[in-house]
Amino acid sequence: MADTMPVAIVTGASRGLGRGIAVRLAERGFSIVVNFSGNADAAGETVELCRSRQSQLDQRFIPFQADMAVHEQRVRLVEQTLSALGRIDVLVNNAGIGPLVRADITETSLESFEHVLRVNLEGPYFLTQAVANYWLSQRPDPVLPHGFSIVNISSISANTVSLNRGEYCVSKAGLSMVTQLWAARLASSRIQVFELRPGIMATDMTASVKEKYDRLLGDGLVPQNRWGSPDDVGKAVSAIVTGSFPYSTGSVIYLDGGMHIRRF
Repeated sequence: MADTMPVAIVTGASRGLGRGIAVRLAERGFSIVVNFSGNADAAGETVELCRSRQSQLDQRFIPFQADMAVHEQRVRLVEQTLSALGRIDVLVNNAGIGPLVRADITETSLESFEHVLRVNLEGPYFLTQAVANYWLSQRPDPVLPHGFSIVNISSISANTVSLNRGEYCVSKAGLSMVTQLWAARLASSRIQVFELRPGIMATDMTASVKEKYDRLLGDGLVPQNRWGSPDDVGKAVSAIVTGSFPYSTGSVIYLDGGMHIRRF
């Protein structure tokens, strides 16, 4: 199995966008490490959903706890994946958090700023480094014909201002540059790196501001006039990692219903 079954690590896969990604990859024949930070029960639910949608009998779905803000836990996640599944073909850096408290940028706390950047920026940068160094040093043969893939789940906040969550915007803008850096470094080694920018997504993170975004949608903020879903993101990741974009490393792909279109 280790020689033929592609393996994906999906961080923050216990719920939300990560769960949508994991389920879609299960349908495409991947074994999946379902990374979670603290909610083991939710990760178990994702594992069961993946099993219900798997396309190959020998796929495996394993929940692994690791906090993306902690270096030693990131290293352990890579080591445990290789020990349990024998290889890594895809890394999806999805884990992300919002501010501790939504507050105007004049009131952003140092604690919140540092916490958000450790998870949203430091985490994917150095987890990518660990996986990339495995690929570069061990030179495993790719199972997938186009090679290996890294997908960073960013946000329209990478270039769209939200004055009550400045630390989140800064983290996603930084993640956009992380994508460019690693795409340039790894392109010659058959490793592609992409950035996906979701817009207004129906997840736990937006549940507390649902009424606000419902009003904005009603006022035409999003041309397609609906919330995005975890499955929208899952479909996009699935297309990328199965080779539908073989000549597009470093690309930014919007998943925002057209919200990024400049209009007047």
